[in-house]
Amino acid sequence: MADRPAATGSQSALRGANRGLILDAVKRHGGLTQVELAGATGLSEATVSTIVKELVGAGLVDVRSTVRTGRRAQLVTLARRVGLAAGVHIGLRHMRVVLGDVSHDVVAEQLLPLPAQHRVDTTLDRAALLLMDMLDQVGASLEEVLGIGVGLPAPVDSATGMVSVKGIMRGWDEVAVAHVLSKRLARPVFVDNDANLGALAESTLGASREYQDSIYVRASYGTGAGIVLGGRVHRGFAGTAGEIGHVQVDPSGRICLCGSRGCLDTVVGSQALLEPLRASHGALALRDVIAAANEGDPGCRQVIADAGATIGAVVAGLGVAVNPQCIVVGGELAETGEVLMGPLREAIRRRVLLNQIAPLEVFPAELGERAEVTGALVLVLQSTDVSARDELEPMAWRGLG
Repeated sequence: MADRPAATGSQSALRGANRGLILDAVKRHGGLTQVELAGATGLSEATVSTIVKELVGAGLVDVRSTVRTGRRAQLVTLARRVGLAAGVHIGLRHMRVVLGDVSHDVVAEQLLPLPAQHRVDTTLDRAALLLMDMLDQVGASLEEVLGIGVGLPAPVDSATGMVSVKGIMRGWDEVAVAHVLSKRLARPVFVDNDANLGALAESTLGASREYQDSIYVRASYGTGAGIVLGGRVHRGFAGTAGEIGHVQVDPSGRICLCGSRGCLDTVVGSQALLEPLRASHGALALRDVIAAANEGDPGCRQVIADAGATIGAVVAGLGVAVNPQCIVVGGELAETGEVLMGPLREAIRRRVLLNQIAPLEVFPAELGERAEVTGALVLVLQSTDVSARDELEPMAWRGLG
């Protein structure tokens, strides 16, 4: 394949641009062979080989042997000494914190349960303490952390790193999460909606990586969607794209946290799933329902199947509007497999226009419970100029740009 011609500038500028192409490709995908790098960047294999040697010498990438399609190859990854990334997923009832290298490999992980209506200051303090403990575990310093990605179960304004719709996370309104956490740790902080991060992870490293247009559905204590168009996450104005949990499905239903009536979350959220089981099963947590459904309990399987059909009907509407190539389903409810996926898939296929050229595919997420926190790692690496690592300075706060 011929190298891309230089529009202007010297050979030095062209070489610098080509170095940037290779670093960006490795940063995005976590690791590629030199042949794959040539395909991803449009550079010739000879040029890739030369630049990779330069990057190895500069300490920016590492090369190790691997096997691709039965043949030995050289896998190029960003060097560990370039830095680490931290990912934090703050859910309604738990927090997951991971520390990963620039190849997206997790080197340390902690899962912490959270009380209902957990306070923002306490939760962010715990996240900071967990991260410091994990750095000690791997013998790293805070200065090695390129940045911290944070996922929240609410729409987030990327310009400010704040929850953009009041009431969805009580006590978190008007709190600049990026600013607060960055002050505690003196590192860049990037905040996004958790479904967006799941979409980012699955489209970069998971089930939808072969597709340019996809939807990621997070079915958990609440329901949300992340939309990827042209290979990029579409967040919408002030971050409310994909908020399917607040699509009305029951005009006479209950009042939602957002203030509207009969939203999807009031019908398939954790409390709505638990309530019909209380008389027959007693007090249960959502994890109990998922475990019982997987063990064959008919009542638990029924409520999850009903939820799948309702979620599928709403996702179908989004699918008609967006016309994605695939829909990927993750979150805790997806752990029940076809109990959820079967009715959800059928509801989508009944309502989405049949495309004879490219039928819509619906399948489970590959990254499982780590999808959102992996997306937080990817967000950091895509938002940070790894090649300029030594020039990074602590920032008071930083949005997504």
